[in-house]
Amino acid sequence: MRHILTAGLVIAGLTISAGAALSDPKKAIKARQSLMQIYSFNLGKIGAMVKGEMDYDAEQAQAFADNLQAAAAMKNSAMWPQGSGNDNPELMELTRALPTAWSTWPAVAEKHKALIAASEAMAKAAGGGLDGLKGAIGDVGKACKGCHQDFRAKKN
Repeated sequence: MRHILTAGLVIAGLTISAGAALSDPKKAIKARQSLMQIYSFNLGKIGAMVKGEMDYDAEQAQAFADNLQAAAAMKNSAMWPQGSGNDNPELMELTRALPTAWSTWPAVAEKHKALIAASEAMAKAAGGGLDGLKGAIGDVGKACKGCHQDFRAKKN
């Protein structure tokens, strides 16, 4: 219950940030980077369990997977206002989001749906044992990579 409450508070905070982002692309970028940190933190903990770097704990695995699922399901379009990509000279140092994220928006939405589906499947498997978790994490990784590969510039 504590993890669900924490995830809810984080999501509420991001939602408030997203509202502010509508008028300021820098806040939108910060909000979406915060969301990616939430993805990364929770997926990283699950990955550590899968790799044997951290003992598998069903309760913790379930909490991390539930957090990831809640974050992935969040409606976050306000964090992606037109013109907040790395083609904007004022923002290029702040973001690696490529302008194709906006020019091909339906494709981005499809990739986001894949992340939602994969995180839902992982949440269903997480508390049931390490083997189920191992089977589900790959699809989450593929969903993340699918978007990042097509819509995020490589690090300099």
